[in-house]
Amino acid sequence: MERENSTVVTEFILAGLTQSQNIQLLIFLFVMFSVFYLMTMLGNCLILLTVLSTPHLHSPMYFLLSNLSLIDMCLSSFATPKMIVDFFAQHKTISFEGCISQIFFLHLFTGTEIVLLISMSFDRYIAICKPLHYSSIMSQRVCVVLVATSWTVGFLHTMSQLAFTLYLPFCGPNVVDSFFCDLPLVIQLACIDIYVLGIFMISTSGVIALVSFLLLLTSYITLLVTIKDHSSTGSSKAFSTCTAHFIVVLMFFGPCIFIYVWPFTDFLVDKVLSVFYTIFTPFLNPLIYTLRNQEVKTAVKKKLNLVSSVLFSEQ
Repeated sequence: MERENSTVVTEFILAGLTQSQNIQLLIFLFVMFSVFYLMTMLGNCLILLTVLSTPHLHSPMYFLLSNLSLIDMCLSSFATPKMIVDFFAQHKTISFEGCISQIFFLHLFTGTEIVLLISMSFDRYIAICKPLHYSSIMSQRVCVVLVATSWTVGFLHTMSQLAFTLYLPFCGPNVVDSFFCDLPLVIQLACIDIYVLGIFMISTSGVIALVSFLLLLTSYITLLVTIKDHSSTGSSKAFSTCTAHFIVVLMFFGPCIFIYVWPFTDFLVDKVLSVFYTIFTPFLNPLIYTLRNQEVKTAVKKKLNLVSSVLFSEQ
């Protein structure tokens, strides 16, 4: 049956992050998330441009990090701007097509980032555990293949989710209890009983996130054990870097696992967890993954000094 013939709902109502009408709270949330979003975009954009324009940063690690910055910019943009605008909107509506688009981009970017994080842990494993073979293993071709694989897996994953969702009949309830459309929330509004099939489809995302997290956990434990066997200053720095990386991985995967392994729950905490992997993690990634690196900090300072000197010279 065509979607037009089975779907009466043409738009959804987003409940938003909060339903409070307290103007002070709304202003606080508006300012806070606007600052977070602006800093996320500026930070990731600065890193991306710095890596692209600095020849000595054209290495596998920074190539993967620049792609992470690109994904984080996309992930923080698919829903955050609308959430910010909706704080003061009387009617927080989104079209059926817009809602499906949010689901598409959410699973595309999160699926891509999951595979990219695995690729980055693989890069660190080769650099630390097999340093003599690093340049031959992590060639430019391999890096391109890893990034292309990340986007391909993300695309296939999101299409598998949409193939299940797109033609569901929506003919009654249309209130999505969040600030963006997500699969567990939207399919509950369908006019047919999809509980068993829905549990299977949504939990698939949770299982993928859980397996990927366990794979990354094993990788980082291996790295930390290898680093611990060395007592040099470089090893201490690598230990600090890997620990910081794992914290971000935990912040990204934790909410995904919780939300998708146990779908169809009415926990208020789900909204908070959604904020973590759509807003806070993209904000923290530049700080922890890249700006703690001395090479990148030096390159960023040079770019900023160059820009400031050009601006002052024009004045």
